[in-house]
Amino acid sequence: MGYKEIKVIKNNPSLQGMAAMIPDVVYSKVGDTELKMQILTPWQVQEAKEQTAYPLIVFVQGSAWTFPNVYYQLPQLAQFAREGYVVASLTHRNCLEGHPFPAFLQDVKTGIRFLRKHAAAYQIDPDRVGIWGTSSGGNTALLVGLTGDDSRYKTEEYTEYSDAVKTVVDCFGPTDLTYVIDHIDQIDMPDMKKIFEGLRGQDTPENIKRLQDINPVNHIQEGKVYPPFLILQGNQDTLVEYAQSELIYHRLSDAGADASMVCVDGAPHEGSFWSNELLGLIKEFIDTRL
Repeated sequence: MGYKEIKVIKNNPSLQGMAAMIPDVVYSKVGDTELKMQILTPWQVQEAKEQTAYPLIVFVQGSAWTFPNVYYQLPQLAQFAREGYVVASLTHRNCLEGHPFPAFLQDVKTGIRFLRKHAAAYQIDPDRVGIWGTSSGGNTALLVGLTGDDSRYKTEEYTEYSDAVKTVVDCFGPTDLTYVIDHIDQIDMPDMKKIFEGLRGQDTPENIKRLQDINPVNHIQEGKVYPPFLILQGNQDTLVEYAQSELIYHRLSDAGADASMVCVDGAPHEGSFWSNELLGLIKEFIDTRL
């Protein structure tokens, strides 16, 4: 009997193009809440094949500032790990569980400092750290980029390390919620009302004033040096107005920041917003800026 010729290919001793995952890394504990991250790395890191220091992407999944599903975008994020990035997808405290603003922002910044502290263990280049977020996570990414090492948002953990980043990617994140904040009691969607009540905490003038700082546009200062920003949103988004992205893009540009914007024509919030072309644009931006 004749057999087809056996195909022979070369092995991959450097594990080039492969990715690995380190699950449920606890980076902080606040009360009874463990804050975790899922870390994706080039497979070489876990096999100790080399000692290269890789750039880091911190990813914040949208959750309406509640408790994010850190697994949601891992299939797409793995592509970045296969191509030479360490990627950490973080949880943060839930605003519906008694953790008003700025708890979520403090947590993400703590996570960044944790990763810098353990840079050698995960083969991270601590000088090449970027942040990327979607929806409320996009809002968080913008805030992180605009408030690097701001003492107002720094917890007592890993204080000797920086939480500043070198690049920011925001996908459909809210940028100016002033009207909603000033009219929380008039919100006619019960679930959304609860979220903003949770972000505010007790209904006091002090808390309302503090919550205004959830607006990235309020942190932009002309002449201040900021990292580069990439803003992306679909123009058929019915959850976050497309004008929110245009606003932050214009404000950043007017202040002299390096800002770029991509409109995904016909795209809603999540869903068909995503494509290989869009991921390619994000990677190109991160490659050239980080």
